[in-house]
Amino acid sequence: MITVLSGGTGTPKLLQGLKNVYDSSKINIIVNTLENDYFSGLYVSPDIDTVLYTMSDMINDGTWYGVKDDTFVTHDKLNELGCNELLKIGDIDRSTKIQKTLLMENHSLSEAVNIQSSKMKINSKIIPMSNEDSDVKIITDIGELDFHDFLIKHKSEPIVEDINFSNVNPSPDLIETIENSEGVIIGPSNPITSILPIISIKGVKNVLKNSYVIAVSPFIGKNAFSGPASKFMNALNYDASAMGVGEIYKDFLDAFYIDNKDAEFKNDLEKIIDEVNLSNIYFKNFHDKEKLAKDILGKIFNKY
Repeated sequence: MITVLSGGTGTPKLLQGLKNVYDSSKINIIVNTLENDYFSGLYVSPDIDTVLYTMSDMINDGTWYGVKDDTFVTHDKLNELGCNELLKIGDIDRSTKIQKTLLMENHSLSEAVNIQSSKMKINSKIIPMSNEDSDVKIITDIGELDFHDFLIKHKSEPIVEDINFSNVNPSPDLIETIENSEGVIIGPSNPITSILPIISIKGVKNVLKNSYVIAVSPFIGKNAFSGPASKFMNALNYDASAMGVGEIYKDFLDAFYIDNKDAEFKNDLEKIIDEVNLSNIYFKNFHDKEKLAKDILGKIFNKY
C-alpha cells in the first residue's frame, strides 16, 4: 500500500500514471483542503474534486480543473442574471459540488468524499487532509487577499509578501494511513499552498520521518509547472527551484526526483537528501507518467 500527498494540478498527472501501473485499491491519496470555500452557495473543494475526477477518468486534463467536455449553461445564465460568479463551474462539476454541499449537512467532509468516491466507482481511498475549515490569507503589496481573490480576481499578479494559514487537525485515519503505508509519495504540487498545509498538520512530520518518503519536484529551473508557486516560495524565503523544494522536505525525505535539466542542483541537494534522481518529470504523454510511476514504485518496494 502506498500513500500520495496531493494538491490539484501537478500530482493528479502522476496519479494517472500510478493507477495505470499499480493496483488502485492500494493507493491512498491525502488531499490538500486549504483552498476549500463556499462559492455561489456551494461548498467547493478544488483539489479534492480534481483528484476525484482524475481517479474516475473524468478530469479535464486541459485545465486540470473540472470535467472533460463539460458545459457551462448554468454559469453563463447566472452571469446574465448579474451574479458575476467568481469561479467558472461547469454543469456536471456543479452537480458534484451540489451533492457534496448537501451531504455535508449531515456528514463530515471525509464522509462526503467517501460517498462520492463510491458513487464514482473509485477503488482508491481519498482522504481530505482535515475536516476542519482552513483560513488562508495572501499578504500582498495591495493588501491582504483571500486565496481565490488573489488567484482568480487578481490573476496572481500582486507581489506576494507572506502567506498565513491556520493549523487544523488531521482527518480521521490520516496518521494511521501514513504509518501503514510501504511508501509515501509527495507529488509535484505547489509546495507552499498544496503540500505544506498537509505536512504542517500536527503529527504528520513525525510520522513522515518514520516512513519511506519520495518527492517529485514541481520545478524545472526557476519555473513551476503551474500557478504562482514561484511567488509563494520566494515569499517564504525559499529559492523557487528544486533546491528550495528540497529545503522544505529535507527533514523527512529519503529520495527526490528532479528533472534532467536540473542536474546543476544534484550535488547540493545530495548534501541534505540521501538520494537524488534525475528523470523526465515534465509529462508530455501517458508513457512519461507511467514511466516515472514505475520508477518510483520500484524505489518503494526495493527500498530494503
